[in-house]
Amino acid sequence: MSPYFTLVALLFIYMSFWFIFSVIKKRNDVADVAWGLGFVFLAWSSFFIHQSYEIKPFLVNMLVSIWGIRLAWHIHARNKNKAEDYRYLEWRKQWGSLFYIRSFLQVYMLQGLFLFLIVSPVLFVNIESPSILNIFDYIGVIIWILGFIFESVGDKQLAVFLNQRTDKAQVLQTGLWKYSRHPNYFGEVTQWWGLFILALSSGGMLTIISPLTITTLILFVSGIPLLEKKQNQNPLYREYAKRTSKFVPLPPRLI
Repeated sequence: MSPYFTLVALLFIYMSFWFIFSVIKKRNDVADVAWGLGFVFLAWSSFFIHQSYEIKPFLVNMLVSIWGIRLAWHIHARNKNKAEDYRYLEWRKQWGSLFYIRSFLQVYMLQGLFLFLIVSPVLFVNIESPSILNIFDYIGVIIWILGFIFESVGDKQLAVFLNQRTDKAQVLQTGLWKYSRHPNYFGEVTQWWGLFILALSSGGMLTIISPLTITTLILFVSGIPLLEKKQNQNPLYREYAKRTSKFVPLPPRLI
């Protein structure tokens, strides 16, 4: 059996487990924790299934593990002792009697599909790639590090700000958030372009589906558009948006 079919089966079991867990916990936002950990799960599954005991697969898996575990912990800490995320609460109301079947298909299985597409550079390196490192691999790692800094520092700055602000209308406009309205999302996308370069250096051109998918999701589907729609109700945010780049960090514009 192809290792890819085995990984699809493992991913189906993994996402089904989290769906059952969400029913027990009565909150669908556990899917956000499952997201980062799912990449770690598939990465190491492919590593051991194919017995990829070489430097390059190990390096790529470590990068994905650092990203996925940090992201999962960050989301868990953010949601702990709070009500279910507003997006999932809205879906509970909208989906009515079809809530469970739509949750299984539209939250967990759809997320699993996107996860499989995005993790493809890692799977390629573990299953298909030679282990020898070249100059493009080092470039990919540097790009990944840059992205990790933007995502982790941006998340940290936002968490501190949200805990310290005295008015919910206040908008974070310092640190990385002075140069981008979504520096953490910029960092996440950048990391996957870096991982794609690691796969590309060994012939994994088709894995470009990974950074294209995560870039599209964040810029046009479930990332920035949902947050901007909510935040644009705040006049202070609209003023902030006029002078601050939406995604790529740039010097603030003069109004």
